[in-house]
Amino acid sequence: MIRFSLVCDSEHEFEAWFRSSDDFEAQKKRGFVDCPACGSHKIEKALMAPAVSTGGKKEKVALAMGEDQRRMMAQMKAMADKIRANADYVGDKFAEEARKIHFGEADKRGIYGEATLDDAKALVEDGVEFMPVPVFPDDQN
Repeated sequence: MIRFSLVCDSEHEFEAWFRSSDDFEAQKKRGFVDCPACGSHKIEKALMAPAVSTGGKKEKVALAMGEDQRRMMAQMKAMADKIRANADYVGDKFAEEARKIHFGEADKRGIYGEATLDDAKALVEDGVEFMPVPVFPDDQN
């Protein structure tokens, strides 16, 4: 999955996840990508700085938020909290358990946990539907 920074014709900036750049273009062409702030379908990729690992000390990333961003962040945190409250934590066995549920080898239920990028790619190839759940700074304390 790839996270793109996007901007609408009203200059609202937001992020969204896609399987590939081609997937973004296909969804945009079909009218499936819209601005969460104003609903515009005139969306373009915004300039992004790539995340490059220098092997050195990790730097903290900060986001200066206005009122709209604070409200949206609170809504995203509430959604993530609700997902976790109504699902079973399976830790690093996420890919294995998701595959069992998908193929009917385990009872259908909501689960969450951790998966490597390779695990996520394999789940996509197997047709298993899942989505990343954001982790917020307060979640790590």
